[in-house]
Amino acid sequence: MPVNLHPLSPSDVLPIQGIQLGYAMAGIRKVDRKDILIITLEPGSSVSGVFTLNRFCAAPVQICKEHLLQTTGIRALVINTGNANAGTGESGLKDANTICNAVAELLAISPTEVLPFSTGVILEPLPVAKIIAALPTAKANLIDAGWYDAAFAIMTTDTMPKAYSSSIDIEGTKVSISGVSKGAGMIHPNMATMLGFIGTDIGIEPKLLNDLTKEVADLSFNSITIDGDTSTNDSFIVMASNQCGIYIDNTSHAAYQAFRTLLLETAQDLAMKIVRDGEGATKFMTIEVKGGHTLEECKLVGEAIAHSPLVKTAFFASDPNLGRILAAIGYAGITDLDVSHVQLWLGDVWVAKDGGRHPDYREEDGQRVMAPAEIKVTVDLGRGEASRTMWTCDFSHEYVTINADYRS
Repeated sequence: MPVNLHPLSPSDVLPIQGIQLGYAMAGIRKVDRKDILIITLEPGSSVSGVFTLNRFCAAPVQICKEHLLQTTGIRALVINTGNANAGTGESGLKDANTICNAVAELLAISPTEVLPFSTGVILEPLPVAKIIAALPTAKANLIDAGWYDAAFAIMTTDTMPKAYSSSIDIEGTKVSISGVSKGAGMIHPNMATMLGFIGTDIGIEPKLLNDLTKEVADLSFNSITIDGDTSTNDSFIVMASNQCGIYIDNTSHAAYQAFRTLLLETAQDLAMKIVRDGEGATKFMTIEVKGGHTLEECKLVGEAIAHSPLVKTAFFASDPNLGRILAAIGYAGITDLDVSHVQLWLGDVWVAKDGGRHPDYREEDGQRVMAPAEIKVTVDLGRGEASRTMWTCDFSHEYVTINADYRS
């Protein structure tokens, strides 16, 4: 069961002026399931993306990168679930381009103005005919308030849809933001088998949006891990429709910091929802690493703890075998780490002091703080001012069951 992830209702997600979303059921892998999504944008919108670093990146990822370089006028996104179109070689690229051409013809735009996305099983050919046949229905379903259905349409092994929405006042103008994400397994930074789509009605200069999207991705979707597997298809897209009356053209603009905070809040919420719905998850863990010399070494330690199978199984069992955390800190890759300066807390319990067991630590205290569904681990490296937070979940028996049956 998801960890403190609540059911979604249509009223939870705000419509975003200038962005419409429409779904269809193509029967790609399962019948009577929303598995196609089209998103359209008004002219003048800015779109930016961050993608997987997996060298076996999927065909749609390759084409998205090309189209974002070729034009700043992205007008549509098309997403299918049930098939990743990854590991499919030249035929996969041809199929993804065929889908872009079909969407372009349907919407009377250029193929380079279309970004394709796929998620699902790897090494299987894309069912192009099914997808193309479903596109007119997705177009007919296009509405401003389509975010709720979109959250369902991008799911794979997710048990619940994931969405976030908010609005704030910036300089007397209401700015709205909505987003959806998917992912439950094969989740690891750089990025993960996840899709994230965020739309806002603010306007922002394209290069500035690119820089901000990369920064926000690093602090959200690149700060989660479920199983340490980096996927072939992960994509995080930010769409700014330029409809609310504010246009940010530099970091000194009065609205920039407020919008940055809003975007980061949205991305982090969507990223954490992925962890909360991790395959078989029973615990949600926040790992804060502080006192680092650099952000990078804090990230190394956070990742080492967050994707250690020994640490994750201990949390599943509520077993305070906390030497596993110290071991992960030690092998994280900081070659000059002085362990005599390292402190470790589990919740409010000071476990390790100056690199060794705290004299007041009792195992029953460790069991107490490991029992709840949400747990915080804090590490102080004692060597600087940098800090980094990551989020992960435990490993349960159910994780193995889900992945053993994934294709059946």
